[in-house]
Amino acid sequence: MQPSVDPHVAEIQAPEHHRKHNRHPQKAYRNARFLNSADARILRMLAEYLEPYQRLRKRRVKDTIVFFGSARALPRDQARQQLAAAQQALARGDGDARGLAAAVKAAQNALRLSDYYEDARELARRLTEWSMSLNENQRFVVCSGGGPGIMEAANRGAAEAGGPTIGMNISLPHEQEPNPWISPGLGFEFHYFFMRKFWFVYLAKALAVFPGGFGTLDEWFEVLTLLQTGKMKKSVPVLVYGKEYWDEVIDFEKLLEYGVIDESDMQLFFFASTVDEAFDFLTTELTRRFLRGRRRKYWYL
Repeated sequence: MQPSVDPHVAEIQAPEHHRKHNRHPQKAYRNARFLNSADARILRMLAEYLEPYQRLRKRRVKDTIVFFGSARALPRDQARQQLAAAQQALARGDGDARGLAAAVKAAQNALRLSDYYEDARELARRLTEWSMSLNENQRFVVCSGGGPGIMEAANRGAAEAGGPTIGMNISLPHEQEPNPWISPGLGFEFHYFFMRKFWFVYLAKALAVFPGGFGTLDEWFEVLTLLQTGKMKKSVPVLVYGKEYWDEVIDFEKLLEYGVIDESDMQLFFFASTVDEAFDFLTTELTRRFLRGRRRKYWYL
């Protein structure tokens, strides 16, 4: 039977190259395996707070106008091309007739949705031109979720106006690529939805909610809940664009009828159906709530 060996003695008796290796273990912050482990999750969360905090502070971004909306909305020219291709395929009989007819119907709906893409683009352009006419320290920067669709339209409109614009992208199983209109240095990539939502809301001085699906509803209603419960102390105007769409998707009258919301809750947001109406509402409210006679405080700690 072999006698047991004290591990400390074994280390002293180990070859020189082994002892040299043991004297220089890897630093924890360089250990990729540890940093990507469950034990280091809190460090990754903190990184998604601190890294955007540092970059936004250096760029002196204090106020944003956040656009929410469908990632599936196409620019009008692309939607028209898609519809024309679907109609031609149906006319030629290139496949199952039912499937071809469904493709035409989907392309027609995509063309309807493209109207909102173009309106978001135009609204973002006009808001950026307006904000650039203000004092440098009171500029409102258009911010989006960084992906395609309405997000792209918002960043595109702001970029076409010559202003800075922010994209806060989220990593998804089916990768969502950042759109090309985000300003250099103002593109962010998040793993955690809640940290992305924090940065949407923390700097927001206004929200523009365009037609969308689950993600848009989630973001919009979370902000409404914060406002309704008083958890958001600042008074943020919420524009809901496309009343025709939203009247078909959500029956607010039924929510009132069942008593699950109050009449006062309906004052937390404002419907608009045209770019002129949306622009007038946002600029009026931003001026009234954040520009007139208000001493500005820098937003970071």
